[in-house]
Amino acid sequence: MLLLKKIDIYIFKRFFTLFLMTFMICIFILLMQFLWKHFAELVGKGIGLDVLAEFFVYSIFTLVPMALPLAILLASLMTFGNMGENFELTAMKSAGISLFRIIRPLIVFIALVSIGAFYFSNHVLPVSQTKLWTLIFSLRQKSPELDIPAGEFYSGINGLNLYVREKENGLLKHLMIYDFSEGFNNATVMVADSGRISISEDKKYLLLTLFDGESFENLKNQQINSASSNIPYRRENFSMKEILLDFDSEFNRLDESILEDQHVSKNIDQLSHSIDSVNEIVKIRVKEQQTELVERRYFGRESSWGRSLEIAENIQIVDYDPDSLFLKQDKSKMELASTQAISRANDLKSQIEYNKIMLNEPKRYVSRHQIEWHRKFTLSFACLIFFFIGAPLGAIIRKGGLGTPVVISVIMFIIYYIIDNTGYKMAREGLWTAAEGMWLSSSVLLPIGIFLTYKAAVDATLFNSEEYLKFIQQIKVKLVLYYNNTILHIHKIRKQNT
Repeated sequence: MLLLKKIDIYIFKRFFTLFLMTFMICIFILLMQFLWKHFAELVGKGIGLDVLAEFFVYSIFTLVPMALPLAILLASLMTFGNMGENFELTAMKSAGISLFRIIRPLIVFIALVSIGAFYFSNHVLPVSQTKLWTLIFSLRQKSPELDIPAGEFYSGINGLNLYVREKENGLLKHLMIYDFSEGFNNATVMVADSGRISISEDKKYLLLTLFDGESFENLKNQQINSASSNIPYRRENFSMKEILLDFDSEFNRLDESILEDQHVSKNIDQLSHSIDSVNEIVKIRVKEQQTELVERRYFGRESSWGRSLEIAENIQIVDYDPDSLFLKQDKSKMELASTQAISRANDLKSQIEYNKIMLNEPKRYVSRHQIEWHRKFTLSFACLIFFFIGAPLGAIIRKGGLGTPVVISVIMFIIYYIIDNTGYKMAREGLWTAAEGMWLSSSVLLPIGIFLTYKAAVDATLFNSEEYLKFIQQIKVKLVLYYNNTILHIHKIRKQNT
């Protein structure tokens, strides 16, 4: 019993060390990809190190759901691949220890990780996503850092395109300025021998001082005779001209309340409450639309709300053929009836399209909340599935290190990502339900995990090339025998016929 406990500690230490290492590597790789995606929001904005550090921390928390299953897969592959390559698994099995007993401490650990992943996804992830996307939106609103290059046009100032031929000791030389703040057809063009740019003390305005230049202003808006092809303009020569421009260079953080009704900022209870509330709104709208179509627009009959067609008991109902009634009318009445029918049909079509638009938005809202609700559980389940894929696969291939396990992990994770992303998009577009889309990847990978676990438990040589070559050779022999028997049978038939 003591020996088994030492084996448990030994296996757990080997796995936990590799798990921490692979988790850090996965976080780093995914963080680099995330930073590249949001490169434009960070570069050239002149933000401080504290904001950058905050961005990194929130990004790392947001990437945990993707990095955790990949780290578990890679760590389990490397752990059992190393043990298989060093014949440690063989020695344990020869001592009468089964594969399930070997991985029992890791099963307990992965179960705890899955529970922690659910807690993280339900409580920590909504807060980190809210803060991250609020920070990203704030960075998008921030004006870029003022750094005018020489020899190319600069459009970092709203409404202006500025060209500077060269810079010397803070002095801009040979400037050309195109002012499109009043629209492209009312542009103002300014050229100057030199100029300077300074920012006001409150960092909300930009003072542009120009020396020895002239400006050309289009006065098309002041044109009296619009039919005339001559467009007036104004030309001005100046020795010095100062222009005050709006340029807020401060970092203004948006309020997190802008995301309070979004699915990324809610836990399971809040998601369930939002789904139930909006579903009730959808039901009410559907009922109102049905009532309106039946009571007010049924067969084009316009009536007031709640009015019904009443027929007395002593009135005999006679069946009429609409076509015969229509053909009995004269030409003018037939044209009038056709025009009215087409008009009512178009009105009804417009009403149905409007009703569809009114229902699509709340349905899309519910769909995204349902997707996020299921995502809270799929993360935990993915951790379990990837462990039961990686551990038996490592025991079967018996290859350790960072070579074969990394290749297999990347391939498996790409397959998982493609399937998961496909299901997510199908659910988002309303082609599948949220449950079908979000559990698609798990339903595909779960049988693979069960199959690999069974093969590893019975010591199957799943990746032995000699076994596959032997199997292929057997198929070739059977095909050759079948071909020869067929040829002999054909020859016998021909001899009998002759």
